[in-house]
Amino acid sequence: MHWIALQPQPEALSPPASEAAPADVWSALGWWALQFTPRVARLGDALLLEVSASERLWGGRVRLRQSLLAPNRLPAPVQYAQGATSLIAKARLQPGLARTPAPELPLSTLAAAVPHLATLAALGCTRWGQLRALPRAGVARRFGAPLLQALDQACGQGPDQHPWLLLPEVFDVSLELAAQVETAPALLFGARRLLHQLQLWLQLRQRAVLGLVLRWTMDARRDTATEGELLLRCAEPTLDTAHLQRLLAERLTQTVLPAPVLYLQLRTLETVPRTGLNTSLLSDALPAGDSLPQLLERLGARFGPAQLLQWQPQADHRPERMQSWQALPDATQLIATNPNVTKLSGQNQPQDPAFLPTWLLATPQRLALRQGSPLCPDPLTLLAGPQRLETGWWVEPSAAGAQDGAAPALRDYFVARSAVSGLLWIYRERLDQPQAGAHQSPRWYLHGLFA
Repeated sequence: MHWIALQPQPEALSPPASEAAPADVWSALGWWALQFTPRVARLGDALLLEVSASERLWGGRVRLRQSLLAPNRLPAPVQYAQGATSLIAKARLQPGLARTPAPELPLSTLAAAVPHLATLAALGCTRWGQLRALPRAGVARRFGAPLLQALDQACGQGPDQHPWLLLPEVFDVSLELAAQVETAPALLFGARRLLHQLQLWLQLRQRAVLGLVLRWTMDARRDTATEGELLLRCAEPTLDTAHLQRLLAERLTQTVLPAPVLYLQLRTLETVPRTGLNTSLLSDALPAGDSLPQLLERLGARFGPAQLLQWQPQADHRPERMQSWQALPDATQLIATNPNVTKLSGQNQPQDPAFLPTWLLATPQRLALRQGSPLCPDPLTLLAGPQRLETGWWVEPSAAGAQDGAAPALRDYFVARSAVSGLLWIYRERLDQPQAGAHQSPRWYLHGLFA
């Protein structure tokens, strides 16, 4: 058997100066160690790993140790030691004992011998080997059987058993803030630490998060509520804690704290098994940038869900009435229940979409005429057309529907070029419309622009 002992350095246990530091150092280190072996236990101020069964999977003991102790990947700076038993590895964490043989280790490194150090020193026993040389019956009678059992375990003569660390089914980590936080955006510093630990938990559990809640506990001495929370739900399962961090930042900006905050807690509400992004072995097949659900979530968090509009086609041939925009109160629910929704804008286009402009004006603008030809502002050259539109003839001009733009439309559309304005989409009203006089020239309108 081969054991590795890890011990966080003092600066890792002090209030962090970096937002990348984990909220709970011991939990983060334990979860990190579970990537390399399922046999991880905490004993006092050290974390113990039995790695003999996992060495081959990592290419040998040396490569496993290099991966485990990579400084740019560890959740916190640590010091480490190795040994044939867990207690030898833990004892060698003491300064200057990294290569000390087991018989030469001081008794002060054996927890069961600490209450008897003075008596043992009077007997001339200060090392493990010296205690082991004493008669076992006398040691058991004088100091009790637990000391002998610990010595046997340390020297490999007894079972090396520990309560193994298990990864929790639900992520639920609390954080005590180093100082009172009076504004909600300032909570993001502590929330980032919780999110870093959440990312490690998701990787180990091979899961993606759909919903989580950030709770905070406020100063109970104030005559206000003592708790608050912020609920986040994602439209699609995600492991991207950077996206969750951006959502939290937007939501916290809109939150007002009635009292200073002392504690934070992050808990997952819903997770699902993790699935791959794609089935390709090529790196260029990976999607770049934010997905559509992530974009909707960020916009909804920043501007409010009511500011998101959903395109709805209308059964009408008039370009200005082919579509309508409706408030999308819950973009998350829309994407989650309808994965085929990938289009946010467009038109109910006729058979020739190339004839339609890129931008459609909300209200057609009437064009000036020179000798019956339209100007915008210079004379226009007609390139294509006419494309005739004749619809709404069943609506009476005096009907109520005519007041909201539902009047009959008798138009001839053209693609025109302007030396100043570029390509334009214009139309000419037909002379047989009721409002047109017998000797009146047809009116021209600008209705769209081509990019």
